[in-house]
Amino acid sequence: MAGPFLLSSSFLYLLACFSSVYAAAGRPRRFQTPINHDLYHSGTGLIEKIESLVHRHPDKLTVETLKSGTEGYNADVTVVTYGQSGKQSDDRSKIRILIGFGQHSRELITSELALRILSILSEEQFLPGMDRASLNGTLENLVIKVVPLENLNGRKLVEAGELCERRNGRRVDLNRNWGIDWGRKEKDYDPDEEYPGTAPFSEPETQIMREVATSFNPHIWVNVHSGTAALFMPYDHKKSTPDGLPSQRTRALIEELNMVHCHGRCKTGSGGASVGYLAHGTATDYMYDVVRVPMSLTFEIFAGDKTLNEDCFRMFNPVDQTTFERVLNQWCATLLALFKLGPREIDVHSNYMEQ
Repeated sequence: MAGPFLLSSSFLYLLACFSSVYAAAGRPRRFQTPINHDLYHSGTGLIEKIESLVHRHPDKLTVETLKSGTEGYNADVTVVTYGQSGKQSDDRSKIRILIGFGQHSRELITSELALRILSILSEEQFLPGMDRASLNGTLENLVIKVVPLENLNGRKLVEAGELCERRNGRRVDLNRNWGIDWGRKEKDYDPDEEYPGTAPFSEPETQIMREVATSFNPHIWVNVHSGTAALFMPYDHKKSTPDGLPSQRTRALIEELNMVHCHGRCKTGSGGASVGYLAHGTATDYMYDVVRVPMSLTFEIFAGDKTLNEDCFRMFNPVDQTTFERVLNQWCATLLALFKLGPREIDVHSNYMEQ
């Protein structure tokens, strides 16, 4: 009896160490690298740190928490506004930029980038070699709204151990919930990844973001993600880019950013043509076609190893200090270049903004 018992115990031990674990959705997961808490804040901790930053710099930053709910599901979205005038969102003579981070909950690095860029805007941190005087000259003509963590409820699921979860607190993909070409269209659609909700804008987070966008009426929108290295423009739901001058100017800008800050290694052009699948109901397509934002972009800031087989933290986030700092510095520099170069490519009197 002893032999079989020992074999069985060893087998169970190996299963405990090396077998797949199961997420709440019931799908098997292989071993997953845990969150590196030496590098990454918790979602609530990150929001608290940003709120403290704002309170230290009331001359440059303001913060508000927007709330929405439906069917017993509630969401809070923090929005920070930067401007040098003291009346940031009221100055309609300036170029307006809206940037969203943390839309997919497993992409922690994006919200760390939000914290870093706000620290640079408030002059608490600096990039190596940065010309602050030149930057201030650029910033005085801008109003920038930052949503540092759109999907706080989904982020809490990730922090509880569901490291591959990208959807919100009730399992809806917020980047499939916008009212542009909404709904399931692809044969290989994965409901555990891309469930678009019961209807366009069914989710409180997306409702809040739509209200922010339509009231602010930005000239530039950037949706920040991780999973590859890319500078995308519309469209996500088809393999083409829009016609017209705004699209041509956007393409020229992202090609320049790619050469200078990605050393030519970032994917560029239409997201639908570049990532290998079409995405329907995305924020960037809605911003371009419905809100009429002339320069609508998606930045993908970190390309993890896709051979890791669902080791999601490593696939979407740097795990060591050196890579973490390199990614944040590279993409802060890219955003600062966008702040400088983007307005040059925008005609604020264009009919595109009037429609």
